[in-house]
Amino acid sequence: MQFTTLSVTAERHIATVTLNRPDVRNAFNETVIAELTGAFRALGDTPEVRAIVLTGNGPAFCAGADLNWMKKMAGYSDDENRADALTLAQMLHTVWVCPKPVIARVQGDTYAGGMGLVAACDIAVASATANFCLSEAKLGLLPATISPYVIRAMGEQAARRYFITAERFDAAEALRLGFLHAVVPPQDLDEKVAEIAATLAGNSPNAVRESKRLVQEVAGREIDSDLLADTANRIAAIRASEEGREGVRSFLEKRAPAWKPQ
Repeated sequence: MQFTTLSVTAERHIATVTLNRPDVRNAFNETVIAELTGAFRALGDTPEVRAIVLTGNGPAFCAGADLNWMKKMAGYSDDENRADALTLAQMLHTVWVCPKPVIARVQGDTYAGGMGLVAACDIAVASATANFCLSEAKLGLLPATISPYVIRAMGEQAARRYFITAERFDAAEALRLGFLHAVVPPQDLDEKVAEIAATLAGNSPNAVRESKRLVQEVAGREIDSDLLADTANRIAAIRASEEGREGVRSFLEKRAPAWKPQ
């Protein structure tokens, strides 16, 4: 695929998607949204890719909506606004359901829709110098399309505060809230992300994919007979899979499994 707002590279089973509009702090517009959707669909369907790193070029990870795009939206009809908002919602969902694990490498400030993008990823690692803000209320807006992911990431109580105050908070607070999984000094960010990506690439691709689905589909469900049957069916199916059998054999034979990168 050819991109104008992204840079996409791949090496040793790990793809890196970089938001590449540093002059506007990697803000969203309709092109960014379309290209992110296309990139994640394509990478999700690429067997050689086992993990995806999402990051930004320049001092900011993502500043939310592009101002010129927002000016254009101000003249939209109700139907046009709904259609436009739905494309953003669908892009975030594409990242969320991508069959490959996604690591957010947050090298700089992350505002509004950018926080939704981080929350849609599976693992989020940030530089200690990054700041965060759900700034929509300052502009008379609300973080609607990103809310399903942000609320899951930071919890209902924290979302209640930051959605309505639009306060800025630092990486340490984002870590405390559970929005981030790790915070490291700027000079250690690449090493930490590479370490996690290599770990993901070394695990069973099928087990990683199904584990991601497991969390999404089990979280919040009532623990009842239906859930017990569902989880039993899942483990039975993966035990009988090719990678499941190979994983057990390799463990018993004290050797690396066939899927392990050389």
